[in-house]
Amino acid sequence: MTVQVSGDATARTATPAIEVYDFQRPTTLGREKMRALALAFDNFSRQWATQLTAMTHAVAHVEVESVDVERYGEYADALPDQTTMVILRVAELSSRAVLQLGQDVALGWVGRMLGGDASIPAPARPFTPIESAILGRLIGYLLEDLAYSLGALLDGTLGLDNIQFSSQMAQAARTGQFMLVARFVVAIGDAISPATVAIPLEGLADPSAATSRSAGIDRTRVQLAPVPVSFSLRLRPATVGPADILGLAEGELIRLPHPQHRPLDVAVDGVTVAGAAVGANGSRLACVIVSLEEQS
Repeated sequence: MTVQVSGDATARTATPAIEVYDFQRPTTLGREKMRALALAFDNFSRQWATQLTAMTHAVAHVEVESVDVERYGEYADALPDQTTMVILRVAELSSRAVLQLGQDVALGWVGRMLGGDASIPAPARPFTPIESAILGRLIGYLLEDLAYSLGALLDGTLGLDNIQFSSQMAQAARTGQFMLVARFVVAIGDAISPATVAIPLEGLADPSAATSRSAGIDRTRVQLAPVPVSFSLRLRPATVGPADILGLAEGELIRLPHPQHRPLDVAVDGVTVAGAAVGANGSRLACVIVSLEEQS
């Protein structure tokens, strides 16, 4: 039995996918760093959803859509002309980071936080002073979550600079400057909207360097842990003059400015670190720590 195979039925070799390399926008971040940033933004999206749910009293979901490197001009051109641009300071950099939200979406969040009817869409318009204050509170929480999620990947601190309502007027960075752009999809109730976070690449730290610094700090702590220091439990000191000291006689009393109800000071090498009450451990005197002093 003979089987004839036509030319159309012959096997064809699959053509491999070819990725075009753009020399105008080279890859500036390694795989390890991009993976760490993707995980950080994924963690941030979950915290963002938690904040929105708590403050608007509606179930919110936030998902990371993509994390890419883009020039600031390309990023800004892709945004709507009228949108909420939260401009953020990154450490001491002249360039700024951006948290971008749809203007009508941000107004809808504020309306929900004030107990408004979420079924009525909010028209895009500038915020009133009260709305700006309420939105600023939410943004403050989001900045804390973003800084916490990025951790050592962020080279410095984040701070609110100002809020703009035009993507073309914001001018957060130079047109050709490379930015790390994370795109999100925010769903709250029936409303689904995009949002973005853009951070200058120069504001990001190398995760391997951050790990090295963290390891160095841990090693330093291990070395310092067994170093002996002087520990004392003392009353609040009194200030006296030389005449009082020279005129001391046996049996005289010196009044100390330490109230009976106030804990004693726990000092390490002369620095007060805690407050303590006098106690006992078996047959020995001891102190019970009741408060800790904040160290600047």
